[in-house]
Amino acid sequence: MLSGLASDRLFALTGAALLAAMPAPRALAATPEADKHIVMAEKTFENFLRDPNLYWFHTHLGQARGVLIVPKVVRAGFVFGGSGGRGVLVAREQSGRWRGPAFYTLGTASVGFQAGIQVSEVVILAMTQKAVDSLLSSNFRAGGDAAIAAGPVGIGAKASFQEDFVAFSRSQGLYGGVNLDGSVITANDEWNRGYYGKPLSPLDILVRHERVPTRDALKLLKAVADAAGRRREYGSK
Repeated sequence: MLSGLASDRLFALTGAALLAAMPAPRALAATPEADKHIVMAEKTFENFLRDPNLYWFHTHLGQARGVLIVPKVVRAGFVFGGSGGRGVLVAREQSGRWRGPAFYTLGTASVGFQAGIQVSEVVILAMTQKAVDSLLSSNFRAGGDAAIAAGPVGIGAKASFQEDFVAFSRSQGLYGGVNLDGSVITANDEWNRGYYGKPLSPLDILVRHERVPTRDALKLLKAVADAAGRRREYGSK
Protein backbone atom coordinates (compact mmCIF):
# COMPACT_ATOMS: atom_id res chain seq x y z
CA MET A 1 0.00 0.00 0.00
CA LEU A 2 1.31 3.48 -0.81
CA SER A 3 2.26 5.78 2.01
CA GLY A 4 0.48 9.13 2.29
CA LEU A 5 3.45 10.95 0.77
CA ALA A 6 3.79 8.50 -2.12
CA SER A 7 0.07 8.66 -2.77
CA ASP A 8 0.18 12.47 -2.86
CA ARG A 9 3.09 12.37 -5.33
CA LEU A 10 1.27 9.91 -7.59
CA PHE A 11 -1.83 12.10 -7.54
CA ALA A 12 0.24 15.17 -8.40
CA LEU A 13 2.00 13.43 -11.28
CA THR A 14 -1.29 12.12 -12.66
CA GLY A 15 -2.85 15.57 -12.41
CA ALA A 16 0.12 17.12 -14.19
CA ALA A 17 -0.17 14.59 -17.03
CA LEU A 18 -3.87 15.30 -17.42
CA LEU A 19 -3.30 19.04 -17.51
CA ALA A 20 -0.50 18.66 -20.07
CA ALA A 21 -2.77 16.61 -22.35
CA MET A 22 -5.70 19.02 -22.12
CA PRO A 23 -5.90 21.94 -24.56
CA ALA A 24 -4.88 25.24 -23.03
CA PRO A 25 -7.63 27.81 -22.39
CA ARG A 26 -8.09 30.26 -25.23
CA ALA A 27 -8.75 33.97 -25.15
CA LEU A 28 -12.22 35.07 -26.13
CA ALA A 29 -10.92 36.80 -29.26
CA ALA A 30 -10.22 33.69 -31.33
CA THR A 31 -10.51 35.53 -34.64
CA PRO A 32 -6.94 34.91 -35.93
CA GLU A 33 -7.27 31.16 -35.33
CA ALA A 34 -10.76 31.13 -36.80
CA ASP A 35 -9.60 33.02 -39.89
CA LYS A 36 -6.72 30.59 -40.34
CA HIS A 37 -9.10 27.65 -39.96
CA ILE A 38 -11.33 28.95 -42.76
CA VAL A 39 -8.32 29.11 -45.09
CA MET A 40 -7.40 25.55 -44.06
CA ALA A 41 -10.99 24.43 -44.66
CA GLU A 42 -10.95 25.79 -48.21
CA LYS A 43 -7.66 23.99 -48.90
CA THR A 44 -9.06 20.73 -47.50
CA PHE A 45 -12.20 21.08 -49.61
CA GLU A 46 -10.09 21.62 -52.74
CA ASN A 47 -8.03 18.53 -51.84
CA PHE A 48 -11.21 16.46 -51.81
CA LEU A 49 -12.37 17.94 -55.11
CA ARG A 50 -9.09 17.07 -56.80
CA ASP A 51 -9.05 13.48 -55.53
CA PRO A 52 -10.21 11.14 -58.34
CA ASN A 53 -10.96 8.35 -55.85
CA LEU A 54 -13.80 10.36 -54.31
CA TYR A 55 -16.15 10.12 -57.27
CA TRP A 56 -19.24 9.72 -55.08
CA PHE A 57 -18.30 12.87 -53.19
CA HIS A 58 -17.94 14.78 -56.47
CA THR A 59 -21.19 13.58 -58.01
CA HIS A 60 -23.40 13.95 -54.93
CA LEU A 61 -22.06 17.21 -53.53
CA GLY A 62 -24.76 19.10 -55.40
CA GLN A 63 -27.43 17.23 -53.40
CA ALA A 64 -25.92 18.12 -50.03
CA ARG A 65 -27.71 20.56 -47.74
CA GLY A 66 -24.56 21.32 -45.78
CA VAL A 67 -20.81 20.66 -45.76
CA LEU A 68 -18.84 20.30 -42.53
CA ILE A 69 -15.09 20.51 -43.19
CA VAL A 70 -12.61 19.39 -40.52
CA PRO A 71 -9.12 20.22 -41.86
CA LYS A 72 -7.25 18.33 -39.15
CA VAL A 73 -8.55 15.45 -37.06
CA VAL A 74 -5.87 14.31 -34.63
CA ARG A 75 -5.77 10.93 -32.94
CA ALA A 76 -5.02 11.42 -29.26
CA GLY A 77 -2.25 9.45 -27.63
CA PHE A 78 -1.09 9.50 -24.01
CA VAL A 79 -3.77 9.75 -21.30
CA PHE A 80 -6.74 10.48 -23.56
CA GLY A 81 -8.00 8.12 -26.23
CA GLY A 82 -10.18 9.02 -29.19
CA SER A 83 -9.80 11.74 -31.78
CA GLY A 84 -10.90 15.28 -32.33
CA GLY A 85 -10.72 18.42 -34.41
CA ARG A 86 -12.39 21.71 -35.24
CA GLY A 87 -14.73 22.08 -38.19
CA VAL A 88 -16.26 24.75 -40.39
CA LEU A 89 -19.88 24.36 -41.54
CA VAL A 90 -21.52 25.98 -44.55
CA ALA A 91 -25.16 25.24 -45.36
CA ARG A 92 -27.47 25.78 -48.32
CA GLU A 93 -30.81 27.55 -48.07
CA GLN A 94 -33.92 26.45 -49.93
CA SER A 95 -33.12 29.23 -52.43
CA GLY A 96 -29.76 27.58 -53.16
CA ARG A 97 -27.64 30.27 -51.51
CA TRP A 98 -24.81 28.98 -49.32
CA ARG A 99 -24.42 30.52 -45.86
CA GLY A 100 -21.86 30.44 -43.07
CA PRO A 101 -19.37 29.71 -41.78
CA ALA A 102 -20.20 28.38 -38.33
CA PHE A 103 -17.51 26.72 -36.20
CA TYR A 104 -17.79 23.30 -34.55
CA THR A 105 -15.75 20.85 -32.50
CA LEU A 106 -15.72 17.15 -33.40
CA GLY A 107 -14.98 14.53 -30.76
CA THR A 108 -15.01 10.80 -31.46
CA ALA A 109 -13.69 7.54 -30.12
CA SER A 110 -12.50 6.42 -33.55
CA VAL A 111 -12.16 8.06 -36.95
CA GLY A 112 -11.15 4.89 -38.77
CA PHE A 113 -7.45 5.72 -38.80
CA GLN A 114 -5.21 3.24 -40.57
CA ALA A 115 -2.16 1.93 -38.75
CA GLY A 116 0.42 4.65 -38.25
CA ILE A 117 -1.88 7.48 -39.31
CA GLN A 118 -2.20 10.21 -36.69
CA VAL A 119 -3.77 13.09 -38.63
CA SER A 120 -6.56 13.06 -41.18
CA GLU A 121 -8.80 15.45 -43.12
CA VAL A 122 -12.53 14.88 -42.82
CA VAL A 123 -15.44 16.25 -44.82
CA ILE A 124 -19.00 15.40 -43.79
CA LEU A 125 -21.86 15.96 -46.23
CA ALA A 126 -25.23 16.75 -44.62
CA MET A 127 -27.51 15.17 -47.22
CA THR A 128 -30.87 15.99 -45.63
CA GLN A 129 -32.52 18.95 -43.97
CA LYS A 130 -32.76 16.78 -40.87
CA ALA A 131 -28.96 16.61 -40.84
CA VAL A 132 -28.64 20.40 -41.06
CA ASP A 133 -31.25 20.86 -38.33
CA SER A 134 -29.21 18.53 -36.09
CA LEU A 135 -26.16 20.75 -36.60
CA LEU A 136 -28.16 23.84 -35.63
CA SER A 137 -28.42 22.53 -32.07
CA SER A 138 -25.65 23.29 -29.58
CA ASN A 139 -24.43 19.68 -29.79
CA PHE A 140 -25.62 16.29 -30.95
CA ARG A 141 -24.39 12.72 -31.27
CA ALA A 142 -24.09 11.41 -34.81
CA GLY A 143 -25.91 8.15 -35.40
CA GLY A 144 -28.65 8.98 -32.91
CA ASP A 145 -31.47 11.06 -34.35
CA ALA A 146 -29.46 11.61 -37.55
CA ALA A 147 -27.81 8.56 -39.13
CA ILE A 148 -24.28 8.75 -40.53
CA ALA A 149 -22.43 6.53 -43.02
CA ALA A 150 -18.86 6.23 -44.24
CA GLY A 151 -18.58 7.56 -47.79
CA PRO A 152 -17.58 5.17 -50.58
CA VAL A 153 -14.22 5.32 -52.30
CA GLY A 154 -13.43 4.02 -55.77
CA ILE A 155 -15.64 1.02 -56.58
CA GLY A 156 -18.30 2.21 -54.15
CA ALA A 157 -18.92 5.30 -56.23
CA LYS A 158 -22.40 4.19 -57.31
CA ALA A 159 -23.58 3.34 -53.82
CA SER A 160 -26.76 4.97 -52.51
CA PHE A 161 -27.40 5.97 -48.93
CA GLN A 162 -30.42 6.58 -46.75
CA GLU A 163 -28.34 8.13 -43.98
CA ASP A 164 -28.56 11.83 -43.18
CA PHE A 165 -24.76 12.30 -43.16
CA VAL A 166 -22.07 10.80 -45.38
CA ALA A 167 -18.48 11.22 -44.13
CA PHE A 168 -15.17 11.03 -46.00
CA SER A 169 -11.58 11.09 -44.74
CA ARG A 170 -8.14 11.42 -46.32
CA SER A 171 -4.64 11.18 -44.94
CA GLN A 172 -1.68 11.56 -47.31
CA GLY A 173 -3.61 9.79 -50.05
CA LEU A 174 -4.89 7.04 -47.74
CA TYR A 175 -8.54 6.48 -46.84
CA GLY A 176 -9.48 5.48 -43.35
CA GLY A 177 -13.01 4.23 -43.99
CA VAL A 178 -14.12 6.93 -41.59
CA ASN A 179 -16.65 5.78 -39.00
CA LEU A 180 -18.12 8.70 -37.09
CA ASP A 181 -21.11 6.88 -35.60
CA GLY A 182 -21.40 8.04 -32.00
CA SER A 183 -19.23 11.12 -32.53
CA VAL A 184 -20.23 14.29 -30.69
CA ILE A 185 -20.39 17.44 -32.81
CA THR A 186 -20.60 20.62 -30.74
CA ALA A 187 -21.02 24.23 -31.78
CA ASN A 188 -17.80 26.08 -30.92
CA ASP A 189 -19.38 29.09 -29.21
CA GLU A 190 -15.98 30.62 -28.39
CA TRP A 191 -14.79 30.71 -31.99
CA ASN A 192 -18.18 31.84 -33.29
CA ARG A 193 -18.17 34.69 -30.78
CA GLY A 194 -14.57 35.63 -31.53
CA TYR A 195 -15.05 35.51 -35.30
CA TYR A 196 -18.32 37.44 -35.48
CA GLY A 197 -17.66 39.83 -32.60
CA LYS A 198 -20.65 38.83 -30.46
CA PRO A 199 -22.31 35.65 -29.17
CA LEU A 200 -23.98 33.92 -32.12
CA SER A 201 -25.45 30.44 -32.38
CA PRO A 202 -25.31 28.35 -35.56
CA LEU A 203 -28.98 29.27 -36.04
CA ASP A 204 -28.06 32.98 -35.96
CA ILE A 205 -25.26 32.46 -38.47
CA LEU A 206 -26.82 30.01 -40.92
CA VAL A 207 -30.51 30.93 -40.79
CA ARG A 208 -30.83 34.48 -39.46
CA HIS A 209 -27.66 35.74 -41.23
CA GLU A 210 -26.85 38.24 -38.50
CA ARG A 211 -23.28 38.86 -39.68
CA VAL A 212 -21.57 39.24 -43.05
CA PRO A 213 -18.64 36.78 -43.47
CA THR A 214 -15.07 37.84 -44.16
CA ARG A 215 -13.31 37.72 -47.52
CA ASP A 216 -11.78 34.32 -46.76
CA ALA A 217 -15.19 32.98 -45.77
CA LEU A 218 -16.67 34.29 -49.02
CA LYS A 219 -13.95 32.41 -50.92
CA LEU A 220 -14.89 29.21 -49.11
CA LEU A 221 -18.59 29.75 -49.82
CA LYS A 222 -17.80 30.39 -53.49
CA ALA A 223 -15.68 27.23 -53.72
CA VAL A 224 -18.50 25.11 -52.29
CA ALA A 225 -21.18 26.83 -54.37
CA ASP A 226 -19.22 26.42 -57.59
CA ALA A 227 -18.43 22.76 -56.90
CA ALA A 228 -22.07 22.07 -56.04
CA GLY A 229 -23.20 23.75 -59.27
CA ARG A 230 -24.70 26.76 -57.49
CA ARG A 231 -22.48 29.52 -58.90
CA ARG A 232 -22.91 33.04 -57.53
CA GLU A 233 -25.43 31.82 -54.96
CA TYR A 234 -23.40 32.66 -51.89
CA GLY A 235 -22.59 35.66 -49.72
CA SER A 236 -24.37 38.10 -47.48
CA LYS A 237 -27.95 39.33 -47.39
